[in-house]
Amino acid sequence: MRVVVQRVAAGAVGAPGRERRSIGPGLVVLLGVGSEDSEGDARYLVDKILHLRIFEDQDRKMNLSLLEIGGQLMVVSQFTLYGDCRKGRRPGFSDAAPPEMAQKLYEFFVREAVSMEVDVTTGYFQEHMLVEIMNDGPVTMLLDSKKDF
Repeated sequence: MRVVVQRVAAGAVGAPGRERRSIGPGLVVLLGVGSEDSEGDARYLVDKILHLRIFEDQDRKMNLSLLEIGGQLMVVSQFTLYGDCRKGRRPGFSDAAPPEMAQKLYEFFVREAVSMEVDVTTGYFQEHMLVEIMNDGPVTMLLDSKKDF
């Protein structure tokens, strides 16, 4: 699994004909599921993300986690994180999980985060979305459960 984690002052997601969902301070996670991923990858990333010390303490040092500040989490599926742009000009997505598998692991990821008593909001799986991210900092982290980067 690959994620882009952004510390946000606010975030929102909408889709045509769907309700707009939003969060206040917290994290927006763009989540890509790879064809080799498992529930273990999801567990690893949920734990890593919720405990990342990327929120400022009283001394303005990144020393607090989402759990410690009581922030909200928005999880948005994004298969394009597995886009391979090394050849040609159009990305290839052969390393991305097929939709059925990706949805299962995406939903598992969300359930794991909820089980940690985090206020979780989601995007709309396999739909065209408009995502608003008010990045705070900006602070953006890239994580990969296979530790490729």
